[in-house]
Amino acid sequence: MHKGRLEAFSDGVLAIIITIMVLEIKVPHGQDFAALRPMLPVFLSYVLSFIYVGIYWNNHHMMLTGTSKISGRTLWANLHLLFWLSLIPFSTGWVGENHFAQVPMAAYGFVLLMSAIAYFILQNSIIKSEGPNSVLAYAIGRDLKGKATAILYCLGIGASFWNAWAGGFFYVLVAFIWLVPDQRIERALHQQKKQAQERIAD
Repeated sequence: MHKGRLEAFSDGVLAIIITIMVLEIKVPHGQDFAALRPMLPVFLSYVLSFIYVGIYWNNHHMMLTGTSKISGRTLWANLHLLFWLSLIPFSTGWVGENHFAQVPMAAYGFVLLMSAIAYFILQNSIIKSEGPNSVLAYAIGRDLKGKATAILYCLGIGASFWNAWAGGFFYVLVAFIWLVPDQRIERALHQQKKQAQERIAD
């Protein structure tokens, strides 16, 4: 399969996920700003989840930019990632409707953790398909950023059972860390292009 078809399908699923989330925000019946106050938790949870989906969309695109082969294993790994991402609207709605209660916040963190693990599996599936000398393997390296993310999610899940806002702190922290699109692959592609140009010049 050409990677363009996989990317187009993934983009469509992510667009649907965002659509479902925004449809969960119900229009208030009141006519003043006071009517919006009860909706604040729903809106805040939507904003955080929107940022997360945007982060996955950005990095998924960059990862496939440095990919030339799509194996059957990669297809299933991508579907596995989309499965966990498709649960974000449910966990977001649960958190918002229950005003950041402890159990919903922990469940939200679990979905984020599983999404991160699924992304890691997809990433490694592509590296195995393309080999250890591939652009993606060179760009990712030891992936300390990805491993640190998983640890922060686990801390957030645990903290949520003690204090929901403490758990939320870790989730926001991870979003902040990944808010700027991952430049590792772009730098690796630029380096590869530069080396190719130098070989042609020689």
